[in-house]
Amino acid sequence: MFSFLKKKEIIHPDLSFIGVDMHSHLLPGIDDGVQTIAESLTCIKTLQHLGYKKLICTPHIISDMYPNDRETILPRLEEIREALKENNIDIAIEAAAEYMVDLEMEKQVLSGEPLLTFGNNLILIEMSYVAPSPNIEQVIFQLRLKGLQPILAHPERYVFYHNNLDNYQRFIDLGCMLQMNLLSLLGYYGKQIKLVAEKLLKNKMIDLLGTDMHHQRHLMALMELSTKKEFYKLLEDVEIKNKKLLM
Repeated sequence: MFSFLKKKEIIHPDLSFIGVDMHSHLLPGIDDGVQTIAESLTCIKTLQHLGYKKLICTPHIISDMYPNDRETILPRLEEIREALKENNIDIAIEAAAEYMVDLEMEKQVLSGEPLLTFGNNLILIEMSYVAPSPNIEQVIFQLRLKGLQPILAHPERYVFYHNNLDNYQRFIDLGCMLQMNLLSLLGYYGKQIKLVAEKLLKNKMIDLLGTDMHHQRHLMALMELSTKKEFYKLLEDVEIKNKKLLM
């Protein structure tokens, strides 16, 4: 009786075309990400099931909130690696950091102190969602001088740039790569952010995709996104560089 209705197409989640997640908060208890090893393992197992081959954890480094450094981040990475081994979860996992660009971060760059990087000297940076960091261009310049490749995290979430794509082009011209949050394409952070995310993709301004995963709510949202045909369609002609991080 209902033969005139089209059968809904079933999309099998498969994020293997991304391959590497280079932005997550899966090291437990050191920022606003997962808080326990068990929660971390749940997220990691699910990401592996979705097709990821490698995860790069990037805890926040924010001087007045999450004053992390090598001494807090790298031992926690080893704890997770050991837990993965004990639970027979075979996936590559590394750690770097997501640096808030503020005066303290600039001092650290200028001092020559070793920074937490990944891949071929890639470094993830961010700003407040309230206002741009006044020293952002100077920090990018100094990082480039030191042979590091800055990546601006989730540019689509900086609403103060939304009215003009030239704001994003400026970062590209300065030699900065741009990393988009996958959940922005679901509308997780709001409709306007989703629209800007799609516009940045269509203008081929995005280099990398990240989960920016903090907790299981993000995990559930990512699983929902991975079943949407329009998501895969949107990324068909976009050259994403995540898989290069497998090398």
